[in-house]
Amino acid sequence: MIENRSESLNRFLQAYRQLMGLPAPKLSTTPLAALVERVAQLERRLAVTVLRTEDVVLQIDVDQIEQALINLVRNAAEAALSPDAAGEDAPDVAISWQIVGAEVVIAVLDNGPGLSNAGNLFVPFYTTKPGGTGIGLVLAQQIAQAHRGSVQLVNRPDGVVGCEADLRLPLVG
Repeated sequence: MIENRSESLNRFLQAYRQLMGLPAPKLSTTPLAALVERVAQLERRLAVTVLRTEDVVLQIDVDQIEQALINLVRNAAEAALSPDAAGEDAPDVAISWQIVGAEVVIAVLDNGPGLSNAGNLFVPFYTTKPGGTGIGLVLAQQIAQAHRGSVQLVNRPDGVVGCEADLRLPLVG
């Protein structure tokens, strides 16, 4: 019991350190397509489809935005692989992007069970996953806000059961 509690406390402290220690973004000119491809290849539990459109060049902190996308893709993969995922379709995660006004919207789509209670999505350390830290979405949101952007999660509006996580970033640095 002590060992389990110690491990849990260590995870909490590591998560807290990560959440509180976000440095200011170090902006560089970055093509989005290459970044998205790299993030897609990092997920090993299932193949992540990249729905390519015209490349966009952004002024971002590559490491931070990569981490935000990793967190969103990890959540999508966990949802798609969840026993609660509806339907008989194979687990599916896809990433796309499009320009909407003065922003690029990077969408991470899954065919998991979707959102049932969105109220706690961005509450630090709140998690429904065994072994989860509850900081993935919070960290992604903090990174987006440091880049003058945002993260939004909604049930998919395209008729597919699942979730859409949108990382919105300004086009002009």
